[in-house]
Amino acid sequence: MTDFARKLDAAKRSSTAHLLFKCARVLNERAIASLPMSGGKRPRAAHLALFPHIELGKGTRVTELASKLGITKQAVGQLVDDLEGFGMVERTPDPDDGRAKRVCFTEHGESAMLDGLRHLKQVERELSRALGKETVAALHGALTKLHDHLDST
Repeated sequence: MTDFARKLDAAKRSSTAHLLFKCARVLNERAIASLPMSGGKRPRAAHLALFPHIELGKGTRVTELASKLGITKQAVGQLVDDLEGFGMVERTPDPDDGRAKRVCFTEHGESAMLDGLRHLKQVERELSRALGKETVAALHGALTKLHDHLDST
């Protein structure tokens, strides 16, 4: 290992934010990989990245999704096409602009999100077995406080 690699590794391990990002990425990858397949396919991280930006009930325009994710409308359009194929979203007319469409969750998509959260609970049970219930409970408490702080600012 080079001197730079050692310094970089030490800096990463000393950064709470970096560890949080890395753990989130790895957990996300593992959770997605363990999802059941639908029609021989499963959603990818790129698909799931759309979910927090789709306004429940009202939906969100593709252009807004692209802007929030920092990717092209075409890239979002492909992801939406894929999610439509899974039956998770649909394009509906935009009541504010007859030319535009909004991406909305279908009933199946809403159900799949709840299923996904139940799946994450299983991942958490596995973490509890590996790290201990107290550690995972403390982590949950700290992350809840962090979430509430970041959400309020």
